[in-house]
Amino acid sequence: MFDNSETTNISQLGEFGLIDHLTKNVKLYHPGSQKGIGDDAAVLDYTGKKVLVSTDMLLEGIHFDLAYTPLKHLGYKAVQVNLSDICAMNATPAQITVSIGLSSKYTLEAIEELYEGIYLACEKYRVDLVGGDTSSSKQGLVLSVTVLGYADEADIAYRNGAEEGDLICVSGDLGGAYVGLQLLEREKLIYLENPNIQPDLEGKDYIVERQLKPEARQDIVELLKSMGVKPTAMIDVSDGLASEVLHICRQSNKGCNVYEEKIPIDPMTYETAREFNLDPTVCALSGGEDYELLFTVKQADYDKIKNDVDISIIGYVTEPAAGCNLVSKSGGVHELKAQGWNAFKK
Repeated sequence: MFDNSETTNISQLGEFGLIDHLTKNVKLYHPGSQKGIGDDAAVLDYTGKKVLVSTDMLLEGIHFDLAYTPLKHLGYKAVQVNLSDICAMNATPAQITVSIGLSSKYTLEAIEELYEGIYLACEKYRVDLVGGDTSSSKQGLVLSVTVLGYADEADIAYRNGAEEGDLICVSGDLGGAYVGLQLLEREKLIYLENPNIQPDLEGKDYIVERQLKPEARQDIVELLKSMGVKPTAMIDVSDGLASEVLHICRQSNKGCNVYEEKIPIDPMTYETAREFNLDPTVCALSGGEDYELLFTVKQADYDKIKNDVDISIIGYVTEPAAGCNLVSKSGGVHELKAQGWNAFKK
């Protein structure tokens, strides 16, 4: 995904030269970022707020494939998947640190492209890059991002707060990232068999972007606050809808009914899944990487959210003895099972 002609070897700069080069134009957006890059540690001030921290690591060959992932998109996505964790707590992301491990194949220009995506995400979400680390790597590219956020204690939404009768809601639409990944993998295989054949992604922009350039749903957090709605439980959809619903139910000690016909699936996702002989509902339930927000709200909040086009009510919380169920379009009741991403599956 990068051209090594007329490029700069990172060894010419050294570690500190590389850091200085990449961070010389860093902008800070939060007054709470009292000291960013340039000292032994960042100094942050969260007066009167609770601080939230989350970390994600992305490994080349495990979490991303550079055969079809532009480095700029990778940098952007690495930030987004972390911001999403803070949004899933009904909080506001404010600062990040970025650590990277690089093999000798990466040039300065390639890493600049990666950081373009990181800075684009920071600018869009008004998040401050305040630190990080660089290291050599013999296992390909390693990206580790830590995000810090803040919220009033009363606003924080955990996974264990769902109550019987609560409505189960999800933002956006589901399954697009997984179907987009299937499309990219197919085009990669075709290219490897015949490099003269160019990738055919025409008309599939939306699902490709859902995989390569996801967006953390901070807008949903702000929307709910403007509506006066406090989620009783919340999680982001990183491992598939079924897995996330089960997380909330288990940690809240509750059951659920989720209705297949209510699960939001974009027409492009639906049609492309069918082209691959995949069940669109299974893609939504088990695909993952959509980074939408799944949350529960009290029934009293129904009138506040019912007409919002970006929020779908897909079911409700039940007593634990009722179990966790998926109600099919035909009315059949089936046990809801998680078949999503397993980080240690061989």
